[in-house]
Amino acid sequence: MREFMTLTQLLRMVRGAVAETFPAPVWVRGEIHEVKTYNSGHCYIDLVEKGSGRELFSAKVQAVIWRNRRALVEAAFYQGTGRRLEVGMTVLVKVRVQYSEVYGMSLSIEDIDPAFTLGEVELVRQRTLERLRKEGMLDMNGTLPLPRLPRRFALITSETAAGYGDFMHHLYDNGYGFRFYTRLYQAPMQGSTAPGGIIAALDAIMADVDAGEVYDAVLLLRGGGAVADLVCFDDYDLAVNIAQFPLPVMVAVGHERDTHICDMVAAISVKTPTALADYIVNAFIEEDASLTAIGDRLRSSVTLRLDGMRQRLEQTARRLGSGADMRCRLERNRMDMLLMRMRKGVTLRSGNAQNSLNILWMRVKSGTALRLKAESGRLDMLELRVRKGDPVAMLRPGSAYVLRDNRPVESAADLGPGDRLDLLLSDGTARCLVEDIRQQK
Repeated sequence: MREFMTLTQLLRMVRGAVAETFPAPVWVRGEIHEVKTYNSGHCYIDLVEKGSGRELFSAKVQAVIWRNRRALVEAAFYQGTGRRLEVGMTVLVKVRVQYSEVYGMSLSIEDIDPAFTLGEVELVRQRTLERLRKEGMLDMNGTLPLPRLPRRFALITSETAAGYGDFMHHLYDNGYGFRFYTRLYQAPMQGSTAPGGIIAALDAIMADVDAGEVYDAVLLLRGGGAVADLVCFDDYDLAVNIAQFPLPVMVAVGHERDTHICDMVAAISVKTPTALADYIVNAFIEEDASLTAIGDRLRSSVTLRLDGMRQRLEQTARRLGSGADMRCRLERNRMDMLLMRMRKGVTLRSGNAQNSLNILWMRVKSGTALRLKAESGRLDMLELRVRKGDPVAMLRPGSAYVLRDNRPVESAADLGPGDRLDLLLSDGTARCLVEDIRQQK
């Protein structure tokens, strides 16, 4: 009869071999294929290693985080990476190898290395960046025109996000009186739900724009935090939505040391929300300074121009005054010369001069008399015309010239009871009050 062992004996030997081979925990790398949490508090994870085809498994094992260690392990992993355990994530786990005759082999997870996962995240980030570069997404949003002085903004952030209050304070309390319009579209700013929430906010902004709202730009704001908290801003779908958005997107996420894919695809990226507020306000400060400088240059130019014109006017006035004085002196000298010549002529030819003066006097006298007679005739004609045009002078005996408010009354139809009239008679004026109007039939 052949020798044999029972199944229990065999599996106990396997368990012993496992325990002897792995007396202490070991670090194992694997990809999370499935994660299940039960009411018992235990978390079961299927770890796999894929072959070159990425479809078939070259290895697969079930791992468990027992309830008494789960809170500690998951909290440490989240604090280090900002992420929960997810399907498709490659992790480096510290496990104790266990074997049960009933349940087979399993791995008891005692710790997870967040630094390894972050390295894997960086690898994914580089792949995402290269994909966006090949698709021409990196510079797409930056080609959109941004007003030189943007005033109206759609803000995507959370009211509780770090930096949001500082941004609003710097923007509105700018000290120069510049006024802006902002509208908040709330979205989660960290964790696995952030990309989807931000994309939903972008969709809401676009719906409002289609309804008639006007924005100059979209601002994506989040203050600093742990590196793991900001991994969401390297998400491919979020980057594509920002790159293809029809309005310029301005991103201010993280601290000075952080650069994310969202920063690279946005039209403008600064390091902090406060820096973004200063960027916007400084555009207005620079424009104000430029206008002030232009005004100063115009004022200086006009002042110089006026000074030059004033000097030219003063020079012209001096030249005119000097020329007039010289002309007056010349004319005065000519008059003196003429008087001297006339006196010499009178002395030498007094007889002839006397005859000439008599003739001149007769001409002046005759011309003056004729002029006076002509003007007298003109005055007589004007007086006659005036008299003919005087309505009082034309009145026949028993007739009168009727005025109301110093205007002629042409018809009884123009009058009414209570009107005051002035009757101009040939020898005076009478004031009357109309009591009744009787029309001629």
